[in-house]
Amino acid sequence: MKTKGGIRIAIVGVGNCASALIQGIHYYGPNRHNEEVIGLMHESLGGYRPSDIEVVAAFDIDARKVGTDVSRAIFSAPNCVVKFEPNIPDSGVTVRMGAVLDGVSEHMANYDEKRSFVRADAPEPSREDVVAELRRSGAEILVNYLPVGSEKATRFYAECALEAGVGFINNIPVFIASDPEYAARFAERNVPIIGDDIKSQLGATIVHRVLTDLFAKRGVKMLHTYQLNTGGNTDFLNMKNQERLASKKTSKTEAVQAVAKTRMENEDIHVGPSDYVPWQNDNKVCFIRMEGHAFGNVPMELELRLSVQDSPNSAGVAIDMIRCCKLALDSGVGGVLAAPSAYFCKHPLVQYTDDEAYKMVEEFITTHSTEAVPA
Repeated sequence: MKTKGGIRIAIVGVGNCASALIQGIHYYGPNRHNEEVIGLMHESLGGYRPSDIEVVAAFDIDARKVGTDVSRAIFSAPNCVVKFEPNIPDSGVTVRMGAVLDGVSEHMANYDEKRSFVRADAPEPSREDVVAELRRSGAEILVNYLPVGSEKATRFYAECALEAGVGFINNIPVFIASDPEYAARFAERNVPIIGDDIKSQLGATIVHRVLTDLFAKRGVKMLHTYQLNTGGNTDFLNMKNQERLASKKTSKTEAVQAVAKTRMENEDIHVGPSDYVPWQNDNKVCFIRMEGHAFGNVPMELELRLSVQDSPNSAGVAIDMIRCCKLALDSGVGGVLAAPSAYFCKHPLVQYTDDEAYKMVEEFITTHSTEAVPA
C-alpha cells in the first residue's frame, strides 16, 4: 500500500495517555514495518502508519511540563506510564501553557506533588492565542486528553478547533460529539470530530460490552452487574472528586446498557471508577460481576478480573482515531464521524453493537482510503 505523508496533531494535556501515544508513534517506526506487528488494529490505515503522526503543538498547565520539549515532558511527574520506548529524540516542540478553567480539581492540592498537578506560574492563553498556535504550527487535528470532569476546558478547546478549522478528537467523557448542537456546528463548518470518551484496546468497557452482548445473544437474562476499577495514576486521583464523575459514569454505564437485551434498572447496574491506589501507578485493575438466569430460569454468575497498563491500553485506539480523522480531512468530510466514534468511543452520538461498529469503521476506512490514496 502506498505510504502517504505526515499527520500533524496538537495535544491538550501531556499526561500518561499522551505519553503512551507519543511513545507508540516512535515504537512503531519504519524499522518495525517489515516485522510482525503486535498491538495494532491496523498497521497501515488508509496508507498512514503510526510513525506518520507528528506532534506539532502541545498544551499543559503543569510547571514540570510547560516550557519543556514534548519528548521530555511526557516522562515528567506526575506521569507514571510504563516506558516502553525510551529512545525519543527532542521534537523541537515546546509545551505551551494551556487554559486551566476547570481542568484541575482542588482536592489534588492535598496530595504529594509527585502524584498531583503543579500549576505553572504562567499566563493562560486566550482562545485567540490557542487558535493562533494551531494555525502557526500547521496542526490538522487537536487531540483532547484533559482530566475527567473538565467540562468548561473541553468546550474551550472544542471552540478553538472549530475556529481554527482543525479536526477534534475528544478522548474524555465531556459530551461534544454526542451533543446534537455541537455535532451540527462541526457539520456546518465541515470539521471532522470523533468522540466521546475513548474505549481502550482491551479495557473494562469493551470487555463488559462484549459479555453483555453475549448474554443477550445466548438467551441469558442479566439481572445485576457491576464494574469496579482501581488505579494509581492522576486519572484515578482526579476522579476521587465525585463531582467530576457524572459524565464518566453516564458514559461507561450507557456503553453497557446500549448492548443489553433490555435496559436494566439503575439500581441493578453499577459501572464506574472505584478507588485510587497510589502504588498501582498506571496499572488499572477491573472487577466485573454479572448475575443472570439461563435455561429453565436457573441462576448463573460470572466474575472476571482484568489487569492492564491503563495508558498504553488506549494509545493504539487513539492512533486509529487520528488516522481516521485524517482520512476524513483528506476526503473533505466534516461533522461527527459516526463509524469511528461508534467503534472507538464509549459515548458516541449513536450507539451500535461492537460487531456493527467494527463493520462500519472498516467500510469507512475502505471508502475514504480509495479517495485519499490513488492507485
